[in-house]
Amino acid sequence: MIQGASNVAERAVVERMIRELHAARVGGDLSGLCRLFADQGRYEIIGASADKPIAIRTTGIVDLRPWLAMMVKVFRLSNYALLSLVVEWPRAAAHWRADIYSKVTGVTVPTELVDLVEIGEERVLSYIEFFAPR
Repeated sequence: MIQGASNVAERAVVERMIRELHAARVGGDLSGLCRLFADQGRYEIIGASADKPIAIRTTGIVDLRPWLAMMVKVFRLSNYALLSLVVEWPRAAAHWRADIYSKVTGVTVPTELVDLVEIGEERVLSYIEFFAPR
């Protein structure tokens, strides 16, 4: 479901960017993830694991890359499903679901996620992700 974009071209850019972000994330593609962010892109994760809250905030690809590398190394995603995508150019909200396996704990947790993304010049300017175990 895609709603609200002001025109078809803008909606197509945002939809493509969200699908590329998610494909890189699910595929563990660090280079693909980094390539999508603007040099001064902002990345935040806010959520809760089974036993504690998690919050990460970083700005700029130099600081962002190590966080993304850690996520790709530690977590493996499967059973990905994009449930909804609402576009209000240049922003989008994506609701998705995945099973997230931690290589640290050896546990797979079904997880609900919501991404708030802002796009500029076909790069991610801001990516805020909220997540919670299902």
